[in-house]
Amino acid sequence: MSSTKNSIPNGVMLNAYPDSIGENLSDIISMLKKPEFKDVFSLFYVLPTFFNSDLDRGFSIIDYNINKDLVSEADLKDLEALDIMLKFDIVLNHLSVASPQFKDLLAHGNASKYKDFFINWNTFWEGYGELNSDGVIKPNPEYLDKLFMRKSGLPILKVPFSDGSEQPYWNTFYQQIIEDPETKERSYLGQMDVNAKSELVWEFYEETLAKLKQYGCKILRLDAFAYLHKEVGETNFFNKPGTWQYLERIKQIADKNNLKLLPEIHAEYGVNLHDEVAKEGYQIYDFFLPGLMIHTLETASNKALYKWINEIVAKGYKTVNMLGCHDGIPVLDLKGKEIDGDYNEGLLNDSEIDAIMETVMSRGGRVKNLYGPDGKKISYYQVNATFFSALGEDEKKLLLARALQMFVPGIPQVWYLDLFAGKNDYEAADNAGSGGHKEINRTTLSLEEIESGLKQDVVLKQLELMRLRNTSKAFSGSVKINPSATHKIDITWSNLGESVQLIADLKTVNFNIVHLK
Repeated sequence: MSSTKNSIPNGVMLNAYPDSIGENLSDIISMLKKPEFKDVFSLFYVLPTFFNSDLDRGFSIIDYNINKDLVSEADLKDLEALDIMLKFDIVLNHLSVASPQFKDLLAHGNASKYKDFFINWNTFWEGYGELNSDGVIKPNPEYLDKLFMRKSGLPILKVPFSDGSEQPYWNTFYQQIIEDPETKERSYLGQMDVNAKSELVWEFYEETLAKLKQYGCKILRLDAFAYLHKEVGETNFFNKPGTWQYLERIKQIADKNNLKLLPEIHAEYGVNLHDEVAKEGYQIYDFFLPGLMIHTLETASNKALYKWINEIVAKGYKTVNMLGCHDGIPVLDLKGKEIDGDYNEGLLNDSEIDAIMETVMSRGGRVKNLYGPDGKKISYYQVNATFFSALGEDEKKLLLARALQMFVPGIPQVWYLDLFAGKNDYEAADNAGSGGHKEINRTTLSLEEIESGLKQDVVLKQLELMRLRNTSKAFSGSVKINPSATHKIDITWSNLGESVQLIADLKTVNFNIVHLK
């Protein structure tokens, strides 16, 4: 769908790392210049190894300068010439230990300008817990039991200061401690939570958003923003009203830079956070679609998918959806939730979600769990697999899944590996060690593999579907679910005298598209 320079198109979005294809962003651009990709993409979500980073495949940002090993200024000009708009991440909750701000803190301690830029765990919890034998305050049970955790144990990393002391700093996500086997010297990598109560943090956000605008950013994904607001006695995941206040403050900065915000939230459907964020006028990530798609194709039933599409339409949600992505296939998101004694249903029930998990795991998927303060597993979170492997490496299912994605309301985001029917990369997942489950779906494709892929029907037919979605004005109009049997799909988009209809049989996995102008 042709775009204008001052508006966000309603077309198709590519999703990849700068080096997902070939060796750098220039190689991806070479692919996009091929005739097979003409009019296929209007947007490109470039993952944050675009910037200087050191952990979690880009999400541990050192600084928001261009990573010159992978990206050049010429690349940005080429993407602009292709009329492809950019989506980037700002990782609101944390920065790398190698960031200038944290390095200054380590070097100068209390004398550092950035003394309060990050969160000293013991300072935060002083008076609300007891110091343990490791010199770390363990919050009292009434506080600790409420915390929403992303990993086992306390969310801290003890870091060495220049005076020889080690102090615990809040570290919600990844960390890596490296010990030299000979000298026994230790070095650290970690995503250190920032202290949003510091005005220096907000000055940093101001500078960063202005910089991203200069790179050509149009959509800004707010990674991990729901963890940013922290308060004693809260879950510290989407605290209210603090998170809303922070989000509004970020929006004011984004508006000055003509950036559209896309808050990233993983939460159970029954919590209704997706609805709350959408009601505030924000785009939302459709983390429900990947699991719903697998359920729909495996059960040959349209009921759950139609329920979600009808909600999108009725409530006017502006979404970005996906099948696969750089992360896992969400499953926790589909669940219901008990709130104040009342149970809010999910898009699927627990047995249906378990069936998705079992299916993907039986096809080689890996699982990511959530943990409580005592280190015990409290819930599954997501499964990691390529979407093609999750579908049993069935090309007909992949093509129908792609067709369905193109007909679901929202901007369709396409993971590069799904486009080329990528299979689970077990060797990469095994070699990546702890936390390496995500590498199962991040295989780098060579330019030779791209050339080979462009001779395969499963690739060319996906490109055809995406080109239709990207260029037909029908998809900027209204959508209608036509009456059909439970095992059928019948969806029509229409606008200004043009219509596109998808008719599919979920039992045979056959489909047809009727395009009328």
